[in-house]
Amino acid sequence: MKLKINCLLLFCFVFAFQAKAQEKNNKYTTEVTKVLRKQILAEANWALTQAPITVTAQTSPRSAGTKHDFFSEGDYWWPDPSNPKGPYIQKDGLTNPDNFVAHRLAMIRFSKIIGALASAYKITGDEKYVKHAFVHLKAWFVNSETLMNPNLLFAQAIQGRFTGRGIGIIDTIQLMEVAQGVFVMQHSKAANKAALAEIKKWFASYLTWLTTHQYGKDEMNAENNHGTCWAMQVASFAKLTENKDLLNFCRERFKTVFLPNQMAADGSFPRELKRTKPYGYSLFNLDAITTLCQILSDKENDLWTFKLPDGRTIKKGIEYMYPFVADKSTWPFPKDVMYWDNWPVAQPFLLFGAKQFQNQTWLNTWKKLDHQPKVEEVIRNLPIRNPLIWL
Repeated sequence: MKLKINCLLLFCFVFAFQAKAQEKNNKYTTEVTKVLRKQILAEANWALTQAPITVTAQTSPRSAGTKHDFFSEGDYWWPDPSNPKGPYIQKDGLTNPDNFVAHRLAMIRFSKIIGALASAYKITGDEKYVKHAFVHLKAWFVNSETLMNPNLLFAQAIQGRFTGRGIGIIDTIQLMEVAQGVFVMQHSKAANKAALAEIKKWFASYLTWLTTHQYGKDEMNAENNHGTCWAMQVASFAKLTENKDLLNFCRERFKTVFLPNQMAADGSFPRELKRTKPYGYSLFNLDAITTLCQILSDKENDLWTFKLPDGRTIKKGIEYMYPFVADKSTWPFPKDVMYWDNWPVAQPFLLFGAKQFQNQTWLNTWKKLDHQPKVEEVIRNLPIRNPLIWL
């Protein structure tokens, strides 16, 4: 009898805990919907009029790959004035405007389309958004004439030096909202089941490449935001493909690598502060690491409350950066050499942190910031632009 009572009490406790968590989730979903509904539906209506544009639409003579291979060039690399036809030279923080960016822009557009359609579907339940999303998804991942190969062998190339680099893997953070959009829409009646299987197969193949190719291994071991973004992508794609081993691997990276090796005692990220754009990179890395917590935390694994022996937590990182978002004039470090005036925007760490820690101040600040940035550099470094599909 005593055992039965204890089991009943345990069941009631678990049920109450889950009910409270669901109530908290519903509250923030409602809040976000209220703020973004008009924007989401407008963007989704635009998306319904768009035809697919994949990497095969434009190519560069400087690419060593095929028309199906994603190609981009190192942002901060320029022709050498003393040797114009020789290897490019680096100017850290200064973007070369003559770089080939067509594939990057196509992927950002793809992310915007799927994110908007999935968000609108989540709000309305209208299957038309799912049906059109699969037109774009099939073009990128299924149709043999237009698909992108599941690797990044030719990303962030440097003329005269490298045909591609592991550092280029950061370019596919744009596919995270594509994967999450698929995750949200996959049980819709309008979801093409055959195409869905092929899409998941593509992401599984890309995960294999990310975790076995030397470029992927190099990026995994990067000590700054690149390492964070590798894990953020792997976690996102592993969630869609139900790869539990990789999800657990990313959880361990968070606990044993990112938090202990990247965050200082005060919650800052010293490696990002050393860059020529310390403010933008600090925002970016905090967005990435909180998104990692959002993806990987569940009933058995709560990264939000994980604490190192010296007290460092993800919350400490948000608490450190928040005052400089609320009032950027208090930033105690040098201004970014480019795009200083374009940050902050509606940073996802504010929303995810507000939801997790029930912080209305952070949520109110998120509400007031720009939810539709237009500057390409900002869009490229804002991994979550459709937060509703992540809640």
